[in-house]
Amino acid sequence: MVTHTARHGHSGYAPLVVELADEVFSAVRLAAVRRSELIGTGTEASFDRLAGLAARLLRTPFAFVTIVDDQRSFWKSCIGVNATDPGERQNPVGESFCQYVVNSGEPLIVGDVTRDPVTAGNPSIEKMGVRAWAGFPVHSPDGQILGTFCVVDTVPRVWTDDDVQVLETLSRSVSGEIALRAALAEARTAAADSALLAETLQLSLLPPALPVAPGLDLAAAYHPGGRGSEVLGDFYDVVPSRRGSWSVFVGDVCGKGPEAAKTTALARYTLRAAALQHASPAQVLGLLNPALRDWFGTNYGRFVTLAYTTIRATPRGCTARIATAGHEPVALRRRDGTVELIHTRGPVLGVIPALTLTERRVQLRPGESLILYTDGVTEARAPRSTEQFGPERLQKTLAGAEVSDTAADLATRLMDAVLDFGGTITSDDVAILVVRVPPAGPPSVPPTSVQAVMSP
Repeated sequence: MVTHTARHGHSGYAPLVVELADEVFSAVRLAAVRRSELIGTGTEASFDRLAGLAARLLRTPFAFVTIVDDQRSFWKSCIGVNATDPGERQNPVGESFCQYVVNSGEPLIVGDVTRDPVTAGNPSIEKMGVRAWAGFPVHSPDGQILGTFCVVDTVPRVWTDDDVQVLETLSRSVSGEIALRAALAEARTAAADSALLAETLQLSLLPPALPVAPGLDLAAAYHPGGRGSEVLGDFYDVVPSRRGSWSVFVGDVCGKGPEAAKTTALARYTLRAAALQHASPAQVLGLLNPALRDWFGTNYGRFVTLAYTTIRATPRGCTARIATAGHEPVALRRRDGTVELIHTRGPVLGVIPALTLTERRVQLRPGESLILYTDGVTEARAPRSTEQFGPERLQKTLAGAEVSDTAADLATRLMDAVLDFGGTITSDDVAILVVRVPPAGPPSVPPTSVQAVMSP
């Protein structure tokens, strides 16, 4: 055991004494590294996109995805380092900063590596010009630390709370990408049932539960399309945003299968990171658009649609800013039962380089709700018929709710109406996300946070 004081150069982190076990040489961890089959492999766009996004958002010259064995820190992605040969994309583990993260199992945020007792003697300070370093662990599907997702600056700096949150969010997407690859490889090797694979992939792309947002009542419902054998690309999330607001979004990826799953993961984690940087929905969607264009490349005909809202509490309720990109309008249910479909102008994402997006600002009073949904709601078809559920039936369904109905009641009411109309075997996913301002203002108990409903 080695004991040292880690003095993090990040506002909000107090000096902390940590006992570090020498986990670099753990046989269990090294077995997980070998199973990942990532060391010594070439660069891949999925990892480079995430590292590039971190460097861009945090304004650092370098960003890395590393995999660490008992000899080296291998740079699976190395933004800022011009090296394509796998033999050049590495340094000895004893000269890496990743060793500290692997040992402790915790993120390391250092504003000046020459002044921190943990890192001051590291040879990479002179060899690579490292002065500020921030990194989070990257995990295998079974929880072992494979390496790090980190950014490096050549000058000392103070890492802000937003910097750390962005880095943490993107590091989770790296672990998610590794888990997705492992799931696909295991499925191919074991010839796993395709329906089980699809459910596993879809669940990995949806939040296991919605957060508790003070002053808001949140609920979601989800029903997989088809017979459950393919991922079709609907997703949703609720995440903290700028200055105490919350970002709420529902999206739909064109396509299906593993490629749709990867696109969904890229879109969701890019949105989570961008939400920490911008309060404007139009700005966030504008940041996702080039990331999707890079991802799609010359694979024309692929795109993503989104409804995106930021919500901030006010003395009279909440203020919401709404933008859509080729997506279904957001439904606004007023306290008197009237339902308005809010249309904002915006093309689909990932196709054209320059977007023209509009926003609409609305005031939500106590007892009023926003309902975001995918086209699996309005385009649901009655059995043996061309008739669709449609926007009028959606408005009528929501208008028939009671003032006392919670967000969960509204989500369930709409989902039941869609499935009653079209049957439980739908041709498309159905995703519904409800944000409601409780009638009596902020409740005395935490608001409902409903786990995604996976209907059979």
